[in-house]
Amino acid sequence: MRLGSTMAACPLAARAQQPARIRRIGLLLVVAADDPEFKRRVGELVQGLRELGWIEGRTIEFEPRYAEGKPDRLPALAAELVHAKVDVIATQGTEAIEAARKATSTIPIVMASVGDAVGQKIAVSLARPGGNVTGLSLFASEQGAKRLELIKEIIPRLTRFAVIFNGNIEAHRLQLQGMEGAAAGLGIVLQALPVRNAEDIDAAFQAVDRAKAQVIVSMEDPLIQFHRARIVELAMKRRLPLMAEFRPIVVAGALLSYGPDQVDMWRRSSSYVDRILKGANPAELPIERPTRFLLVLNMKTAKALGITIPQSVHLRVDEKID
Repeated sequence: MRLGSTMAACPLAARAQQPARIRRIGLLLVVAADDPEFKRRVGELVQGLRELGWIEGRTIEFEPRYAEGKPDRLPALAAELVHAKVDVIATQGTEAIEAARKATSTIPIVMASVGDAVGQKIAVSLARPGGNVTGLSLFASEQGAKRLELIKEIIPRLTRFAVIFNGNIEAHRLQLQGMEGAAAGLGIVLQALPVRNAEDIDAAFQAVDRAKAQVIVSMEDPLIQFHRARIVELAMKRRLPLMAEFRPIVVAGALLSYGPDQVDMWRRSSSYVDRILKGANPAELPIERPTRFLLVLNMKTAKALGITIPQSVHLRVDEKID
């Protein structure tokens, strides 16, 4: 009785003693759960949140869902996260973002990266995205010309190259258009090789053989990165240099990559999750661009292919893999 009287007299004190609700963050990714690169990226999200005061197991917990390289699993996995009533969904790549958008219009979605958020109609504008999606956008279509200039600098006699990309997503088709213009300006013939699943990869490289391409350029998303070892294997079997967007494929054996630092983008996405958990409206959180770009070179691959890297390129390299 006395306990009841005390609580009735001090309702605010009683409520203050209640433990804070643990907030739940859904993770939706195309890749496998044991992918070392994506474990590194998600680790940066966790670390960024820790620095903002969110402690895993105490104030936040994660609900991860991995499609294991099968994009067709994403809708069901997104539905699981909605059913689990997570507070926010963190994800990356067009297919995962679209699966999350179709599953919910109310749970906030934070994208660690996507090709072109506005061009793909994920957001109304950068300043005011609208809807329930915000985060960071790669603006990948602006970087294709730079990659071609780099590979042309390394292989001056380049006249034919092939582009392998995810044919399921609008971002890669937009990027391809920009690359076609850059190729025409450099006097290079471009061959487009869309892949939509693992079965398409071998067929794409058979098309490379028929076209006698001198270089492979990859546009990357979680699907392409999931199959990076196979793509590198097929390129090296043909002794073809592979120019990538991001570091993981260079670690797997591609010649070089140039693009935004996606580990840094995952770290930056933690600030979006933090603000949303504190009550911010995702529709009003501006989408940000990448601020850090990496040029990564695999010296072992250059040696295996007998390619001499010009000093002008060496001087601009951020990381060399031996």
